[in-house]
Amino acid sequence: MSTLRDAALNSKAWPFEEARKLVARYRGKPPEKGYVLFETGYGPSGLPHIGTFGEVARTTMIRRAFAAISDIPTRMICFSDDMDGMRKVPENVPDPVALREHLQKPLTAVPDPFGTHDSFGDHNNAMLRRFLDTFGFEYEFISATEFYKSGQFDTVLLRAAERYDALMEVMLASLRSERQQTYSVFLPIHPETGRVLYVPMKHVDGPKGEITFDDEDGREWTLPVTGGQVKLQWKPDFGARWAALDVDFEMYGKDHSTNTPIYDRICEILGGRKPEHYVYELFLDEAGEKISKSKGNGLTIDEWLTYASTESLSYYMFLKPRTAKRLSWDVIPKAVDEYHQQLRAFPDQTLDQQVANPVWHIHGGNPPASGMVVSFALLLNLAAVARAEDKATLWGFIRQYAPEAAPETHPDLDQAAGFAVRYYADFVAPTLAFRAPGDAERAALEDLCAALRAIAASGEVPAAYAGEFAVPGEDLFMSVVRDTGKAHGYENLRDWFRVLYEVLLGASQGPRWGTFIALYGVERSVRLIEQALGGDLAG
Repeated sequence: MSTLRDAALNSKAWPFEEARKLVARYRGKPPEKGYVLFETGYGPSGLPHIGTFGEVARTTMIRRAFAAISDIPTRMICFSDDMDGMRKVPENVPDPVALREHLQKPLTAVPDPFGTHDSFGDHNNAMLRRFLDTFGFEYEFISATEFYKSGQFDTVLLRAAERYDALMEVMLASLRSERQQTYSVFLPIHPETGRVLYVPMKHVDGPKGEITFDDEDGREWTLPVTGGQVKLQWKPDFGARWAALDVDFEMYGKDHSTNTPIYDRICEILGGRKPEHYVYELFLDEAGEKISKSKGNGLTIDEWLTYASTESLSYYMFLKPRTAKRLSWDVIPKAVDEYHQQLRAFPDQTLDQQVANPVWHIHGGNPPASGMVVSFALLLNLAAVARAEDKATLWGFIRQYAPEAAPETHPDLDQAAGFAVRYYADFVAPTLAFRAPGDAERAALEDLCAALRAIAASGEVPAAYAGEFAVPGEDLFMSVVRDTGKAHGYENLRDWFRVLYEVLLGASQGPRWGTFIALYGVERSVRLIEQALGGDLAG
């Protein structure tokens, strides 16, 4: 009989493929430090964006997959490069002009424009941690400022001074000739101005662990590389961090992929072993441009969570990490419904199928049952035709065919109803564009209306709830809609459905009509068609 470990060891799901590489890294035996270390890096130069969440979520999925196939303990670190100099003022902060005088200072030395924390770096770190805590991630947070100043980085920094020439050889080979003239792997923090200086070194004393340089005014300074008085350029810092912490796994975006050989070589020069990597494709905004912390384009974590659950976002992050993804409003409804489809499928799947199911990785192998007896897409359509201003309106429809459902017993459905009302108000309502039917379309709508009136009068619609997504009467109503379309010459029924969407819902697409009529109610559906025929919707 197949066990979870057997299924995981043979699964083609990408988290298990990566986890097996880590097992092979140590041949099933614990490393000398006693655990496998996963790391995610974060540059707090702007407000955290959703891609940062994706990196931690995906790393967590690999960590969980590793735990399913290995007994070696693990740790996960979220490392913030908050000692980096602020190279430009973000556009999406209060009073950005006031930050200009602090350009090039470490982010933890820049005042917080929001006025809530000791520094801009601290503010952005707090936001990141709050976001990650919302999802219940298990991680340890490390601030680069604290890491440098506390001496935890000193051993590697002293080694960097001793091996400065080897490090420079790696870096100079990757730079244009003009940049080579001023480049140094070390960035001193000016003792007076506190700014991060991008200046060449006059001398690096490896045995003493000191650097000598001229500042921008031509004054010479000598500083120790230890104690937070000097930091590393970001590319050397990447590899040095791997060496200092003995990192076993880190993933990063495709924009870093060309630097992977540099990161690896820096790590090795500084006495470390390069970690396993995973390169994911970038996130794009609705215009197809890369999302940026400083620009603030694309969805934020808070924005997604305004309209959908945390689990739906995790589901979206699981899908095809090596394919570029648009992070725009219209991906949310589909992600919600697909997530619940996977939840409903899980109990009846084989073990091999379950470990390939995204919900296994989202919930650590123990996904909950779905209470979504109505799809999110259908809730949106109901919100549109009912002009719903609160979720209680949607519950009125839900209870018509699922009387045992209630907010207390179906909390995920209750939450989704609230999200649907909010999403409708912000994104659907402003785009609705009803049109009047043409003569031929009017004739078809009149016949559909008459057929539905006859059903309502006959009492033919079943009253009992027929199970998840099996709405009473939906097959009957769907047959009526199809038969009416065919009778009026619609050989391609999609054209007929589009007429109904545009005339009755003010949209170019929508729900399955049988399901919609059953849930909205046959009498209400009749009135809706009558309104369209009377010009009340398009007017």
